[in-house]
Amino acid sequence: MKATTRGVNRLRGHLRSIRMSFTALLILALLYTVTLVKGLIIPLVLAAFIGLALNPIVARGTRHHIPRWLGASVLMLTLMAGIGTGISMLTQPALGWLHSAPSQIRSFIPKLEHITRPLEAAGRATQTLVNGHPTRPDATQNAGDVAISVWDVLANAPKVLAAVLTVVLLVYFFLVYGDLILRRLVEIAPNFGYKRHAVSIVRGIQTEVSRYILTTVVINVSLGVITAGMLYLLHMPDPVLWGAVAMIANFIPYVGAIVTTATLLFVGLIHYDALGNALLPAFCFACLTAFEGNLITPMILGRRMRVSPIAILIWLLVWGWLWGVPGALLAVPMLTSTKLIAERVRGWEWFARMVQR
Repeated sequence: MKATTRGVNRLRGHLRSIRMSFTALLILALLYTVTLVKGLIIPLVLAAFIGLALNPIVARGTRHHIPRWLGASVLMLTLMAGIGTGISMLTQPALGWLHSAPSQIRSFIPKLEHITRPLEAAGRATQTLVNGHPTRPDATQNAGDVAISVWDVLANAPKVLAAVLTVVLLVYFFLVYGDLILRRLVEIAPNFGYKRHAVSIVRGIQTEVSRYILTTVVINVSLGVITAGMLYLLHMPDPVLWGAVAMIANFIPYVGAIVTTATLLFVGLIHYDALGNALLPAFCFACLTAFEGNLITPMILGRRMRVSPIAILIWLLVWGWLWGVPGALLAVPMLTSTKLIAERVRGWEWFARMVQR
């Protein structure tokens, strides 16, 4: 009897090992597939999130007897006009910074001489002790080697326009036919009980994901507007451009705030002569984003949508490695949406508990 029990336990252990091996191979295959077809999946994921965020607006219009195609058309045209106006306003200052980057870097290096001079002296003393003769590094040796070509940006314009058109069309069709597709999926359920449960899950997920995306967009836009106003009061050049940078970068938690702070620090050191004035924009933004990230966002989103910082960093690392910058921008919305879905799908509650803060 004991031998039989021992054999059964050994067989279960072998089966568990085989299942874990197959699961690992399946995860690796999925990662490879997601990386291979990222040009197809990224527009789909982005369009799905935008469609979920805009769907409540179109649905409210249908309750006032506005056809979905008409509401979606007006909404998309308004959104495209607003985004186009913003891009046209920011293109000229952004290209100006790209053109002036080499000269700005050359003018930036002498301002750091009072910081780098003691370090260089210590380095020369160390090299004298080790090599017997000092060497003098030229701080401006590579300053003129920096060059940013606008033609590289223009060469990728057709590809960018095609991607934008794809996303716009997908969002439009998601808004018009999204509910129809969901109804077709619910109809596949075998009986009325499953249908009702499926409708409850789908509607709940749709409502919560839409609320999260809209709330995040409103918070990030508000952060960008406040940042632009703050920089305007501090007499920073192109405050609207840096406000837009702060708004977009804030979709990447932690990393976006660090990048924006470093950018404002660099621009401040270039623009101001006094060190205190140069550090003030970056310091003010760091305080602002710390207040937003630790008080405003958790208070508005609530505990249900809060995610562990460790899970966010791991998710950012994985999707940034797989998809680059688009993956980093979409990582947190995908993680939060997956958590909300896992809370409602039986058997996946463990994932929601693991990533919850």
